[in-house]
Amino acid sequence: MKTNEPLNYTETEIKGFLPTGWSLTRDGAGAWDTKKKVWQLRVLDGVEFDWPVVVKADDASAHGRLEALRRAMDVVFRERLG
Repeated sequence: MKTNEPLNYTETEIKGFLPTGWSLTRDGAGAWDTKKKVWQLRVLDGVEFDWPVVVKADDASAHGRLEALRRAMDVVFRERLG
């Protein structure tokens, strides 16, 4: 993946990396920010707190788009656990 291409993920791809009990917010499957070169969305944990998920274009280029999403979800999950 080139860093100047927009990132997009399907709801199915995103849900595949969400921990059990987590869900997408009403905003849906996220959006690409051309200026920042990141794809971002918010997810809800099991107690309805929302968390930002950010995938950088550089990470998707270096690791592949799905691995970059997995890593971004892992960061959020670890932050949630404290």
